[in-house]
Amino acid sequence: MNSPLPYDPARLAQCAMEIIVNVRELSARGWTPATSSNFSRRIDAQNVAITVSGRDKGKLNEADIMVVDLDGRPVATEQKSSAETLLHTQLYKRFPDIGCVLHTHSHNQTVASRLYAGMGHVHLEGYELLKAFSGTTTHDVEMDVPVFANTQDMHTLAAQVDALLDRQRLWGYLIDGHGLYAWGRDMPEARRHLEAFEFLLGCELDLRRLRS
Repeated sequence: MNSPLPYDPARLAQCAMEIIVNVRELSARGWTPATSSNFSRRIDAQNVAITVSGRDKGKLNEADIMVVDLDGRPVATEQKSSAETLLHTQLYKRFPDIGCVLHTHSHNQTVASRLYAGMGHVHLEGYELLKAFSGTTTHDVEMDVPVFANTQDMHTLAAQVDALLDRQRLWGYLIDGHGLYAWGRDMPEARRHLEAFEFLLGCELDLRRLRS
């Protein structure tokens, strides 16, 4: 007799469909080129649904969504998730209210990550759309979007993210030459944060061009 799964299959199916529908829309915008990017949704207190490594994100189906625990280990599957899985699970482990993590590689995100890597952040100030981020109620606010150095050592990068989270609450960060991580309490909030970052980074890049 097979052992019961350590998560609710119906909940996994619900999370998988939510990922599939939303990520296809993000892929249609060109934010997930060449099988890049990874996406996850919390199943319960111990398990996370996440995209399988190497899949075309514009053509996801249920077989392309697997389960990992909060240490990033596969659960009841031999499939392999992204090498960056730890960057997802550290957020779920640290913040019980976080329910969704989205990682994309749009043109704006990648260019901004390169351009502002030396400063270590992208400074945003005075934009009305800053109110899209949960907890922000006015445009009269400043926000620094961190830019971390790229590395294949996910434990080192996760430790750097954790150290910054010890000092401030964030809704996203960039990785140099890579892309953007954004998250929220559920898929709609995570998408709102992702889309706000995308728009504001595009504004900053345009302003930089116009001032040069």
